[in-house]
Amino acid sequence: MDDIKIRIKNLNLYYTNFHAIKDVSMNIRANKITALIGPSGCGKSTLLRTLNRINDTIDGVRITGEVIINGKNIYGEDMQVDRVRKEVGMVFQRPNPFPLSIYNNIAFGLEINRLVKTRKETDKIVQESLEDVQLWDDLKNKLKMSAIHLSLEQQQRLCVARVIAIKPQIILLDEPCSSLDPKSTTNLEELMQEMKQKYTMVIVTHNMQQAARLSDDTGYMYMGNLIEFDRTSTIFTNPSKKETDDYVSGRFG
Repeated sequence: MDDIKIRIKNLNLYYTNFHAIKDVSMNIRANKITALIGPSGCGKSTLLRTLNRINDTIDGVRITGEVIINGKNIYGEDMQVDRVRKEVGMVFQRPNPFPLSIYNNIAFGLEINRLVKTRKETDKIVQESLEDVQLWDDLKNKLKMSAIHLSLEQQQRLCVARVIAIKPQIILLDEPCSSLDPKSTTNLEELMQEMKQKYTMVIVTHNMQQAARLSDDTGYMYMGNLIEFDRTSTIFTNPSKKETDDYVSGRFG
């Protein structure tokens, strides 16, 4: 049986009176890439953000149901939000490096989470994180340079490195390639394929081709509902719901 990393059970999210996520249940497999697809405004990003409680910061949000990670409901009363966000990292649509040096971008999370005691420990993790995203060779002599001077692809890779430096188990990616050119998109997709050996990843994408070639499992959402969730090969070649078939074939959306 596949190892399930995240169990979502009867999840609902309300923005005051607006019902944005409607009774969603799904199991996300460990060390796989799960894609969430659907038209704009269907709830993909909102669902993604429930997995590390970023929606908690929005006024008027109310959530019911469960998101179970490692056997614990992250919405349980005794669950610390900081702990959730350490275990579940997030990469956003546009690269958002801090206006700091390349080195300090990665060291920042280590220091505020008190994960290192010495500069030597920090140096080691900075190097390992940059190696994991294939930036070390290019940047090892530029660590004092401001991260905002990097190319968009390098900035996005640096944001991934910043996330993995604090050793999460899960990485959420919200349209991570939307600001990249085709070659940079291919490079980042190849990186994600390598990373799933270590991490469980959930990606929101509008790009049907990207979902088809990159992910192992896919969920199609529409108007806050999870219409269908299955292996990606099934979703794109033999979906069980007509609504899914219409969307992935381009007849709708």
